[in-house]
Amino acid sequence: MYHLMKRIIVGLFAAFILYSCNLISAAGLSSAGQPTKEVNGDLTSTTANSAENVDHSAWDALLKKHVNAAGMVDYEGFQKDRAKLDAYLKKLSSYNPSDDWSVQELLAYYINLYNAYTVELILNNYPVKSIKDIDGAWTKAIVPVGNRELSLGGIENGVLRKMNEPRIHFAINCASMSCPKLLNEAYTAGKINEQLDKVTKEFVNSDKNDITASNPKVSSIFDWYKSDFITDKTPTVIDYINQYSKTKINKGATLTYKNYDWNLNKQ
Repeated sequence: MYHLMKRIIVGLFAAFILYSCNLISAAGLSSAGQPTKEVNGDLTSTTANSAENVDHSAWDALLKKHVNAAGMVDYEGFQKDRAKLDAYLKKLSSYNPSDDWSVQELLAYYINLYNAYTVELILNNYPVKSIKDIDGAWTKAIVPVGNRELSLGGIENGVLRKMNEPRIHFAINCASMSCPKLLNEAYTAGKINEQLDKVTKEFVNSDKNDITASNPKVSSIFDWYKSDFITDKTPTVIDYINQYSKTKINKGATLTYKNYDWNLNKQ
Protein backbone atom coordinates (compact mmCIF):
# COMPACT_ATOMS: atom_id res chain seq x y z
CA MET A 1 0.00 0.00 0.00
CA TYR A 2 2.86 2.36 0.90
CA HIS A 3 4.59 1.74 -2.45
CA LEU A 4 1.31 2.24 -4.34
CA MET A 5 0.71 5.57 -2.59
CA LYS A 6 4.31 6.60 -3.30
CA ARG A 7 3.88 5.85 -7.01
CA ILE A 8 0.63 7.83 -7.11
CA ILE A 9 2.24 10.83 -5.39
CA VAL A 10 5.27 10.71 -7.71
CA GLY A 11 2.94 10.41 -10.71
CA LEU A 12 0.85 13.37 -9.58
CA PHE A 13 3.98 15.45 -8.97
CA ALA A 14 5.34 14.63 -12.43
CA ALA A 15 1.97 15.52 -13.98
CA PHE A 16 1.97 18.82 -12.08
CA ILE A 17 5.47 19.66 -13.31
CA LEU A 18 4.49 18.81 -16.89
CA TYR A 19 1.32 20.88 -16.57
CA SER A 20 3.29 23.81 -15.15
CA CYS A 21 5.83 23.61 -17.97
CA ASN A 22 3.03 23.54 -20.51
CA LEU A 23 1.50 26.61 -18.89
CA ILE A 24 4.83 28.42 -19.04
CA SER A 25 5.24 27.46 -22.69
CA ALA A 26 1.67 28.45 -23.49
CA ALA A 27 2.19 31.78 -21.79
CA GLY A 28 5.03 32.52 -24.18
CA LEU A 29 7.72 32.33 -21.52
CA SER A 30 9.68 29.32 -22.74
CA SER A 31 13.08 29.79 -24.35
CA ALA A 32 12.73 26.39 -26.09
CA GLY A 33 16.31 25.73 -25.05
CA GLN A 34 17.82 28.77 -26.77
CA PRO A 35 21.10 30.09 -25.33
CA THR A 36 20.96 33.23 -23.23
CA LYS A 37 24.04 35.20 -22.30
CA GLU A 38 23.98 38.01 -19.78
CA VAL A 39 25.46 41.40 -20.49
CA ASN A 40 28.12 41.91 -17.84
CA GLY A 41 28.95 45.52 -17.12
CA ASP A 42 28.63 48.05 -19.91
CA LEU A 43 27.74 46.62 -23.30
CA THR A 44 30.20 47.36 -26.09
CA SER A 45 29.60 47.06 -29.81
CA THR A 46 31.82 44.49 -31.49
CA THR A 47 31.77 41.71 -34.06
CA ALA A 48 34.75 40.01 -32.44
CA ASN A 49 34.83 36.85 -30.33
CA SER A 50 31.78 35.27 -31.93
CA ALA A 51 31.53 31.96 -33.73
CA GLU A 52 28.99 33.54 -36.06
CA ASN A 53 28.48 36.97 -37.60
CA VAL A 54 24.99 37.10 -39.08
CA ASP A 55 24.42 39.28 -42.15
CA HIS A 56 21.26 41.35 -41.57
CA SER A 57 21.67 43.55 -44.66
CA ALA A 58 18.54 42.15 -46.36
CA TRP A 59 16.41 43.14 -43.35
CA ASP A 60 18.16 46.50 -43.19
CA ALA A 61 17.21 47.23 -46.82
CA LEU A 62 13.57 46.25 -46.22
CA LEU A 63 13.33 48.45 -43.12
CA LYS A 64 14.83 51.46 -44.88
CA LYS A 65 12.32 50.98 -47.70
CA HIS A 66 9.14 50.32 -45.73
CA VAL A 67 9.57 52.03 -42.32
CA ASN A 68 9.70 55.79 -41.93
CA ALA A 69 11.67 57.86 -39.43
CA ALA A 70 8.73 57.81 -37.00
CA GLY A 71 8.72 54.01 -37.02
CA MET A 72 5.45 53.72 -38.93
CA VAL A 73 5.24 50.72 -41.23
CA ASP A 74 4.10 50.47 -44.85
CA TYR A 75 2.61 46.98 -44.62
CA GLU A 76 1.29 47.12 -48.20
CA GLY A 77 4.85 47.78 -49.34
CA PHE A 78 6.12 44.87 -47.27
CA GLN A 79 3.48 42.65 -48.92
CA LYS A 80 4.97 43.47 -52.33
CA ASP A 81 8.39 42.45 -51.01
CA ARG A 82 7.24 39.20 -49.40
CA ALA A 83 9.74 37.15 -51.38
CA LYS A 84 12.64 39.17 -49.96
CA LEU A 85 11.21 39.08 -46.45
CA ASP A 86 10.58 35.34 -46.63
CA ALA A 87 14.14 34.76 -47.84
CA TYR A 88 15.51 36.71 -44.88
CA LEU A 89 13.27 34.85 -42.41
CA LYS A 90 14.32 31.52 -43.88
CA LYS A 91 17.97 32.52 -43.51
CA LEU A 92 17.47 33.60 -39.88
CA SER A 93 15.69 30.38 -39.05
CA SER A 94 18.47 28.29 -40.57
CA TYR A 95 20.85 29.36 -37.80
CA ASN A 96 21.26 27.46 -34.57
CA PRO A 97 22.48 30.02 -32.01
CA SER A 98 24.86 28.68 -29.39
CA ASP A 99 26.98 29.80 -26.47
CA ASP A 100 29.80 30.28 -28.96
CA TRP A 101 28.00 33.37 -30.24
CA SER A 102 28.91 36.65 -28.56
CA VAL A 103 26.32 38.44 -26.42
CA GLN A 104 26.30 41.23 -29.02
CA GLU A 105 25.55 38.78 -31.83
CA LEU A 106 22.81 37.08 -29.83
CA LEU A 107 21.14 40.40 -28.95
CA ALA A 108 21.13 41.59 -32.56
CA TYR A 109 19.91 38.22 -33.83
CA TYR A 110 17.00 37.86 -31.41
CA ILE A 111 15.86 41.49 -31.71
CA ASN A 112 15.80 41.24 -35.51
CA LEU A 113 14.17 37.81 -35.28
CA TYR A 114 11.39 39.19 -33.08
CA ASN A 115 10.79 42.27 -35.22
CA ALA A 116 10.90 40.50 -38.58
CA TYR A 117 8.55 37.71 -37.50
CA THR A 118 6.17 40.30 -35.98
CA VAL A 119 5.97 41.98 -39.39
CA GLU A 120 5.40 38.55 -40.94
CA LEU A 121 2.61 37.86 -38.43
CA ILE A 122 0.84 41.09 -39.35
CA LEU A 123 1.21 40.40 -43.08
CA ASN A 124 -0.21 36.89 -42.64
CA ASN A 125 -3.31 38.40 -41.02
CA TYR A 126 -3.55 41.63 -42.99
CA PRO A 127 -5.65 43.73 -42.94
CA VAL A 128 -5.93 43.75 -39.14
CA LYS A 129 -6.65 46.63 -36.78
CA SER A 130 -4.53 45.36 -33.91
CA ILE A 131 -2.06 42.59 -33.19
CA LYS A 132 -4.28 41.74 -30.21
CA ASP A 133 -6.97 40.63 -32.70
CA ILE A 134 -4.66 37.81 -33.80
CA ASP A 135 -5.19 34.61 -31.83
CA GLY A 136 -2.07 33.54 -29.95
CA ALA A 137 0.05 36.35 -31.38
CA TRP A 138 2.66 35.99 -28.63
CA THR A 139 2.04 32.42 -27.46
CA LYS A 140 1.94 30.30 -30.60
CA ALA A 141 5.25 28.77 -31.71
CA ILE A 142 5.47 30.48 -35.10
CA VAL A 143 9.22 31.18 -35.18
CA PRO A 144 11.44 28.31 -36.33
CA VAL A 145 15.06 28.46 -35.17
CA GLY A 146 17.25 25.55 -36.13
CA ASN A 147 15.29 22.47 -35.07
CA ARG A 148 13.22 24.36 -32.48
CA GLU A 149 10.10 26.51 -32.63
CA LEU A 150 9.61 29.59 -30.47
CA SER A 151 6.77 31.98 -29.81
CA LEU A 152 7.28 35.74 -29.95
CA GLY A 153 6.64 35.75 -26.21
CA GLY A 154 9.30 33.08 -25.80
CA ILE A 155 11.86 35.23 -27.62
CA GLU A 156 11.02 38.21 -25.44
CA ASN A 157 10.49 36.60 -22.05
CA GLY A 158 12.49 33.39 -22.33
CA VAL A 159 15.54 34.79 -24.11
CA LEU A 160 15.93 38.57 -24.40
CA ARG A 161 14.72 39.50 -20.91
CA LYS A 162 17.20 37.04 -19.42
CA MET A 163 20.15 38.77 -21.06
CA ASN A 164 20.38 41.53 -18.44
CA GLU A 165 19.87 44.34 -20.97
CA PRO A 166 16.63 46.27 -20.25
CA ARG A 167 17.07 48.46 -23.32
CA ILE A 168 15.73 45.53 -25.38
CA HIS A 169 12.25 46.74 -24.37
CA PHE A 170 12.74 49.78 -26.61
CA ALA A 171 14.14 47.76 -29.52
CA ILE A 172 11.51 45.06 -30.00
CA ASN A 173 8.34 46.26 -31.67
CA CYS A 174 4.84 44.83 -31.14
CA ALA A 175 3.31 46.53 -34.19
CA SER A 176 1.25 48.93 -32.07
CA MET A 177 1.03 52.69 -31.70
CA SER A 178 2.18 52.77 -28.07
CA CYS A 179 5.11 50.44 -28.70
CA PRO A 180 8.62 51.77 -29.08
CA LYS A 181 9.04 52.54 -32.75
CA LEU A 182 10.37 50.01 -35.21
CA LEU A 183 13.88 51.25 -36.00
CA ASN A 184 14.33 51.61 -39.76
CA GLU A 185 17.64 49.79 -39.72
CA ALA A 186 18.69 46.30 -38.69
CA TYR A 187 20.41 45.75 -35.36
CA THR A 188 23.98 44.51 -35.71
CA ALA A 189 26.63 43.40 -33.24
CA GLY A 190 28.92 46.13 -34.54
CA LYS A 191 26.46 48.90 -33.57
CA ILE A 192 24.28 47.25 -30.91
CA ASN A 193 25.18 49.48 -27.94
CA GLU A 194 24.75 52.71 -29.87
CA GLN A 195 21.49 51.48 -31.41
CA LEU A 196 20.02 50.45 -28.04
CA ASP A 197 21.04 53.79 -26.55
CA LYS A 198 19.44 55.65 -29.44
CA VAL A 199 16.06 53.90 -29.27
CA THR A 200 15.92 54.14 -25.47
CA LYS A 201 16.59 57.89 -25.46
CA GLU A 202 14.10 58.43 -28.28
CA PHE A 203 11.39 56.44 -26.55
CA VAL A 204 11.83 58.01 -23.12
CA ASN A 205 11.71 61.53 -24.60
CA SER A 206 8.88 60.82 -27.06
CA ASP A 207 5.15 61.46 -26.73
CA LYS A 208 4.80 57.88 -25.43
CA ASN A 209 5.61 59.51 -22.08
CA ASP A 210 4.55 62.81 -20.50
CA ILE A 211 7.48 63.52 -18.22
CA THR A 212 7.44 66.34 -15.72
CA ALA A 213 9.43 66.72 -12.52
CA SER A 214 6.53 66.13 -10.15
CA ASN A 215 3.67 64.54 -12.16
CA PRO A 216 5.17 62.08 -14.64
CA LYS A 217 2.88 59.93 -16.79
CA VAL A 218 4.89 57.19 -18.44
CA SER A 219 4.41 54.21 -20.70
CA SER A 220 2.91 51.05 -19.21
CA ILE A 221 6.11 49.30 -20.33
CA PHE A 222 7.75 50.74 -17.21
CA ASP A 223 5.02 49.08 -15.13
CA TRP A 224 4.82 45.71 -16.91
CA TYR A 225 8.59 45.16 -16.88
CA LYS A 226 9.39 47.10 -13.71
CA SER A 227 11.73 44.41 -12.36
CA ASP A 228 13.94 44.63 -15.46
CA PHE A 229 14.68 48.31 -14.87
CA ILE A 230 15.54 48.02 -11.17
CA THR A 231 19.22 47.28 -10.60
CA ASP A 232 21.97 48.22 -8.16
CA LYS A 233 22.73 51.17 -10.43
CA THR A 234 19.07 52.18 -10.82
CA PRO A 235 17.19 51.12 -7.64
CA THR A 236 13.90 52.65 -8.88
CA VAL A 237 12.18 53.01 -12.24
CA ILE A 238 12.53 56.79 -11.86
CA ASP A 239 16.30 56.36 -11.56
CA TYR A 240 16.28 54.35 -14.77
CA ILE A 241 14.20 56.88 -16.70
CA ASN A 242 16.29 59.80 -15.43
CA GLN A 243 19.38 58.31 -17.10
CA TYR A 244 17.81 59.11 -20.48
CA SER A 245 15.17 61.77 -19.86
CA LYS A 246 15.81 65.41 -20.75
CA THR A 247 13.42 66.34 -17.96
CA LYS A 248 14.45 64.83 -14.63
CA ILE A 249 11.76 63.32 -12.41
CA ASN A 250 11.86 64.20 -8.71
CA LYS A 251 12.94 61.30 -6.49
CA GLY A 252 9.74 61.36 -4.47
CA ALA A 253 7.37 61.64 -7.42
CA THR A 254 4.70 59.01 -8.08
CA LEU A 255 4.62 57.47 -11.54
CA THR A 256 1.28 57.05 -13.26
CA TYR A 257 1.01 54.88 -16.34
CA LYS A 258 -0.59 55.83 -19.64
CA ASN A 259 -3.20 53.73 -21.40
CA TYR A 260 -1.67 51.57 -24.12
CA ASP A 261 -2.81 52.11 -27.69
CA TRP A 262 -2.82 48.72 -29.45
CA ASN A 263 -3.89 50.06 -32.85
CA LEU A 264 -1.67 48.98 -35.73
CA ASN A 265 1.45 51.09 -36.39
CA LYS A 266 0.48 51.49 -40.04
CA GLN A 267 1.67 54.37 -42.23
